[in-house]
Amino acid sequence: MELQQMRYVVAVAETSSFTRAAERCQVVQSALSHQVARLERELGARLFERTSRRVRLTPAGEAFLPAARQALDAAERARAEVAAASGELRGRLAIGTIPTVTAVDLPSALKGFHVRHPQVRITLRVGASDELAEQVRQGSLDVAFLGLPPSVRPKGVSGRVLARGELVAAVEPGHPLAGEADVDLRRLSAEVFVDYPAGTAARVQSDEAFAAAGLTREVAYEVTNADLLARLVRLGLGVGMLPAAFAPEVPGVHVIELRDPPTRVEHMIWSRSRPSPPATAFLDALEAE
Repeated sequence: MELQQMRYVVAVAETSSFTRAAERCQVVQSALSHQVARLERELGARLFERTSRRVRLTPAGEAFLPAARQALDAAERARAEVAAASGELRGRLAIGTIPTVTAVDLPSALKGFHVRHPQVRITLRVGASDELAEQVRQGSLDVAFLGLPPSVRPKGVSGRVLARGELVAAVEPGHPLAGEADVDLRRLSAEVFVDYPAGTAARVQSDEAFAAAGLTREVAYEVTNADLLARLVRLGLGVGMLPAAFAPEVPGVHVIELRDPPTRVEHMIWSRSRPSPPATAFLDALEAE
């Protein structure tokens, strides 16, 4: 069993295509298919179901994939450790973040890190706090920046609180509430809302505040990113809730402060096991800023 074979399996699983996997791995498709078939013979099980329309993992493939990723990560880590022992920082740095993080100027931090350590391959993944925390626990991300309600703390990871902040309401400029300096949640609860999917950390921040006030509200539009939320608000389809520190970055909406605002806490998290040399250097750089 070879690492290259594992890379091919991971690529096929992530692209659902032998053709796209070969393009990603920069090999001809026949060579990639041959190596996957060779690995399947060695394992005594098929890893993929192949049809004319799609490629998907078999139960054996589902079982094999996490172990293959762990083996590839371990090999990457070994190379990085050897390089670090020789005074050179190289390897992979995988960062995850929510789109509304404000406690850290992440683009500038990544730019500075890249200038100082050009041999490190940086990747960035934007997603929801719940998903990012799980990816840090699984080891597919080194560091992640989350936004959580005060009642929730990340589990199974190391981390620290970066900032605490309040949410504000965002409405279209012509909305009847746009002339108000501030409103309370009771008055706001009569509005139709644009918010994140129920159960997500970004949604719970607001849901808990309304529930604590004994209020219910109608969330008619559930979205997964701040850009779409802002667009629906600008079109007058509903009221949105945004972190106060992030709201100035959203053009075309009118921001209203709340007398009894929901709050959120920004966290930076990393693996409980010893971080890789690139991750350690990145965390040290943020601490120094």
